[in-house]
Amino acid sequence: MGSQRQAIGRARLGDELRRLGLREGASVMLHTRMSALGWVVGGSETVVRALLDVLGPDGTLMAYASWEGHVYDAGDWPPEHRAAYLAEPPVFDPATAAVDPDYGRIPERVRTWPGARHSGHPEAGVVAIGARADWLCQPHDDDGYGARSPFARLVQARGQVLMLGAPLDTVTLLHHAEAIANVPSKRTATYRIPVARDGEVVERDYTDILTGPPGALEYERLGFEEDEFAVIAREALAAGTGVRGRVGQAECHLFAADDLTRFAVSWMEERLGGG
Repeated sequence: MGSQRQAIGRARLGDELRRLGLREGASVMLHTRMSALGWVVGGSETVVRALLDVLGPDGTLMAYASWEGHVYDAGDWPPEHRAAYLAEPPVFDPATAAVDPDYGRIPERVRTWPGARHSGHPEAGVVAIGARADWLCQPHDDDGYGARSPFARLVQARGQVLMLGAPLDTVTLLHHAEAIANVPSKRTATYRIPVARDGEVVERDYTDILTGPPGALEYERLGFEEDEFAVIAREALAAGTGVRGRVGQAECHLFAADDLTRFAVSWMEERLGGG
């Protein structure tokens, strides 16, 4: 614990989340960088409890839950790793599938919270706890980020997206905007994994928009020197979509999911050839 890191407790987190604009009763998708907040008394559990305090019994907390065992980017692995994976591939089971640790500590904490629900998708999956968890996490097999996904339901619910110290290039909802934007020539990825279902293991093929570099759309045409999601989110903020504030020591952002999606879809269509 460094001397410059403030001690942040549950009550202060709750007060500052309310001040930022987190609504009681809302459905909120959370992205967190714990280290930015300061030294949180009780760690990730305290963060989740503070969020649930603010959301109340009618609210719902949702997080991105891409599986740590998925084979989405196996083409980038060393040959020995690919061979070992193919010889004994892990089975995706939503009941036990841990979240990729690259997405931080909070999504796995939400996944293992009492009463949590998992949407059942290995790459685009979400986990949720609260009043609308079942609805948000309806079976999520064939439409990773599109109009039938949990991301679309978050928009339908007029939910919120909370960037709790997380960088703007991690706004997962923008993949939903990519999926529904009227832009030609979207890049996709197809992968096959074994899935546990009804007591059996079956092979499943999934095809989704490409979420890793170079991205689903031809962003390279625009000549950005930074991640395109950070550009879109910052321009949304400049246009009055979303707010900035501080929680603990972290710079944080809060967006209305429907407003951010509309802004992003329009941005993508205008710059990348939509009708």
